[in-house]
Amino acid sequence: MKKYSLNLLLVLFASALFAQAGHIMQGIGTVNMSMGGAATAMPLDINGALHWNPAAISVFDQKIFSVNAGLFFSAPELSSTVPTQEGPFSGVTKDDRGVSVMPNLAMVFGKADSKHTFGVSAFGISGFGVTFPESMTNPINMPQNLGGFGRIESDYFLLQVGLTYAYELSENLSIGLAPTFNYAALEMAPNPLASPSMTLGYPVTNKAGAFGYGAQVGVFFQGDNGFKLGASYKSPQFFTDFDFENTYLDGSAAPNVKFNMDYPAMYSAGLGYSNDLIDLAVDYRYVDYANTHGFKASGWTPTASVAGFGWESISIVSAGVQLKAIDRLPLRAGYTYSTNPITEDLAFFSTPATAVIKHAFQFGLGFEASEKVTINATYHHGTSGGDTSGQLLSPLMISEGNPLGKIPNSAVSYNMTTDMFILGVNFAF
Repeated sequence: MKKYSLNLLLVLFASALFAQAGHIMQGIGTVNMSMGGAATAMPLDINGALHWNPAAISVFDQKIFSVNAGLFFSAPELSSTVPTQEGPFSGVTKDDRGVSVMPNLAMVFGKADSKHTFGVSAFGISGFGVTFPESMTNPINMPQNLGGFGRIESDYFLLQVGLTYAYELSENLSIGLAPTFNYAALEMAPNPLASPSMTLGYPVTNKAGAFGYGAQVGVFFQGDNGFKLGASYKSPQFFTDFDFENTYLDGSAAPNVKFNMDYPAMYSAGLGYSNDLIDLAVDYRYVDYANTHGFKASGWTPTASVAGFGWESISIVSAGVQLKAIDRLPLRAGYTYSTNPITEDLAFFSTPATAVIKHAFQFGLGFEASEKVTINATYHHGTSGGDTSGQLLSPLMISEGNPLGKIPNSAVSYNMTTDMFILGVNFAF
């Protein structure tokens, strides 16, 4: 079996969950997801309004409760190449994690004769993981005693609770405010935030938790001619530190590691149009990774652990259409486009950042079972639109002319597709 030096690949792994945690979901709930996530100016249901524009909940004039659950499937692939005396050694590993469940709960309290509308939500806005099994044919997944990192596994979820208030300034204009409270949990094996031991390799972590807070404000305008406008700003979600308890693969204790990772600020603007037959919606979002703690830094610490991931801010465009030609059976389709926050030079630090989805396609429908109950279903398919790739990096290779420590004739790349089935039920009281 071909072998290569652990020294050349000292910090090869950076958990997929840092990509997944930073990944912005296309939509929240069945209806909003089927519209590609566009809801800043088109509040078709309470989930999209609560998540993207708190002012938009003012259109709901009754009590509505919504429950949604999605089954999420992903198919990431991780590839790597290292130089050896015999020539390049390359391989590919596929994820075998399986399905993840993504739940959402929301309720809005509205009255037809009131200017005040209230809402509460509990959304799983990020909740993914990867499991790349140990492999003797892919350098990055070879056992640690042979210079690889063995089994690469991550588990992460982010729950966000929002308390929303909207006020109607006039029949056409509303404003809204929503403080948000968060809890995140993260577990990694190996842990790229820990300094590696030259004899024991990288440790694995326990599941660590962190609490966060933030806020969102929005404005919503609906004209008498069917056109609608909306805009919102969601502040960064400021988190406490993850405090990881680390253990080496031989069972011995490794030093604890703390890491702070916030959730990025988002600016959203939307345009909508409605008539008796159709609803159209387009949103633009700017996600400020470049100024988010845990993402803006890049490189290593003096002890060769990962300091940050060097992500760039991104743009997201969401568009959706709802057709109402069939009585009590609306049909929906949506598309989402996202730029990639990972540059080629820094692709290594996000290995395997498999949750970066460039193109997402959604199709859904609703069934109005009664005046009080509506059932919705949606299918989502996403693709990374090709590989995110770059060179392997090592702190031992850093020099004045090679500040990132690029390893000659090496490569790392990753891509993925995602599929999700969502079912939701709305109850009006």
